[in-house]
Amino acid sequence: MKIGKELLFLALGGSGEIGMNVNLYGCDGKWLMVDLGMTFSGNEYPGVDLVFADLEFIEDNLKDLIGVVLTHAHEDHIGAVPYFAADLGVPLYATPFTARLVQNKLDEAGIARDVELNVIDHLDRFELGPFGIRYVPLAHSIAEGNALLIDTPYGNIFHTGDWKLDDEPQVGTPATVQELTEIGDQGVLALVCDSTNVFNPEPSGSEGGVLRGLTAEVAKHKGRRVLVTTFASNVARLQTLGAVARASNRRLCVAGRSLDRIIEAAKASGYLKDLPDTVDFETAMNLPRGEVLIVATGGQGEPRAALARIADGSHKISLEEGDVVLFSSREIPGNEIAIGRIQNILAGRGVLLVSGKQSPIHVSGHPGRPELEALYGWIRPEVLVPVHGEVRHMREQTRVGRAAGIKQTVFQKNGDLVRLAPGKPGKFGEVRAGRLLLDGDIIAPADGEAMVMRRRLAFNGMVTVAVAASGKAKVAALGLPLDEDYAEFVAEAEKDVVTALGRLSHSERSDLAKRTEAARLAARRAAQRWSGKKPQVQVMMLED
Repeated sequence: MKIGKELLFLALGGSGEIGMNVNLYGCDGKWLMVDLGMTFSGNEYPGVDLVFADLEFIEDNLKDLIGVVLTHAHEDHIGAVPYFAADLGVPLYATPFTARLVQNKLDEAGIARDVELNVIDHLDRFELGPFGIRYVPLAHSIAEGNALLIDTPYGNIFHTGDWKLDDEPQVGTPATVQELTEIGDQGVLALVCDSTNVFNPEPSGSEGGVLRGLTAEVAKHKGRRVLVTTFASNVARLQTLGAVARASNRRLCVAGRSLDRIIEAAKASGYLKDLPDTVDFETAMNLPRGEVLIVATGGQGEPRAALARIADGSHKISLEEGDVVLFSSREIPGNEIAIGRIQNILAGRGVLLVSGKQSPIHVSGHPGRPELEALYGWIRPEVLVPVHGEVRHMREQTRVGRAAGIKQTVFQKNGDLVRLAPGKPGKFGEVRAGRLLLDGDIIAPADGEAMVMRRRLAFNGMVTVAVAASGKAKVAALGLPLDEDYAEFVAEAEKDVVTALGRLSHSERSDLAKRTEAARLAARRAAQRWSGKKPQVQVMMLED
């Protein structure tokens, strides 16, 4: 696509969904990518763990792509980097903590030498083609959450990334109200803004409040072993838990490889300097129950994470009746069943469960409505472009923005080409914005034949039909609910296949495709008649 003298915005991921953030800005013939994230698979994609935005559009315009700027280190913003950065072939830019985690990913993927990673250490402005870029630190549930102030020949863009307001952030120093107001004083053409928590009528709350809440909650459970599960990437929460351990005279024990990696990267970047020394699993289990505080991954119900293995008894850390698990994290939509399964196992063993709904032990890293309204007042954009949310979130933010006095709002979703300037901002076209899956070791289209067939197999089962040259048929079925009636079904299906083939005319019998289709339909109809399911049917025509 040829870009003229104009300023464009295009989301390939993260608009119409929460996660998988990939945003593009086009200006005077060049494209700038902001974030390169992924999301985790659900039941929609059987056998798949990771989902990526389809980058076909920018891959077709690689000669015009000038760089990838990463706002922060959450997986939905950097998770796709090791899978696509080498092929994109452009430099990456990140602040130090984010860069360390990205570097680890590049090293693990064996592509570190193929990717240029630039560390922006002092929040200085840097230039990429027609774009001038400056990181603006904002509070979030990870170290070095940043907005981007992007200046262009057509005006400034304030791209929030993920953010919130926090007077007691525990880690990092967010931009002040004065600094944000000064950005607004310079003039902001477009505010491209996180929509995740727009329906929350209250501010998200402070990490300082969580420190007080966790300290009070742990104090209630003297003499009990306490485990706290939280997002591994939440460096501020780790800082908080270190302080809670000290206040409660408990030793800190960390369970989860991702926690180990985050702590290592955080310390190397100058954070968590006063985190108490941790103890190993054996030491933790030999301490009196009221003298240990365990921090574990797995609060989203991940089956291989530490909490799941602790719950099923396959981890070196154990919990018994009377022990306590504090869920210091939000329940991500779609994870309710997995979380509930682990909670039920723990509850069945007499473990006390406490969530953020029962006690002030968690706050969101995204802005509630009052925070959005405050930012609008400081930045004073001409145009509001909601991103990072489902359709309902982004639609609601356009209403909130208009009510707050922003004259122009642009609702868009993945694949919508938006012209920000010159002229009236709005959508003017569409490009492909599909999904890709990491399926085993292969990146494949989400709508490809393999996934379509696997989904059919998962929901409807499979029937195989082998037809001999003599006309006899053998039928076998997998995944059909026919345990007691299986033999009768097979006999009837085989009879139906032979009958269907016998009805073909002489010319049709000599046509392999027609014989195959006749056998397939007969077997499928028999399966539907017996089970109510419409299975995938595979036919093999055997020749002498």
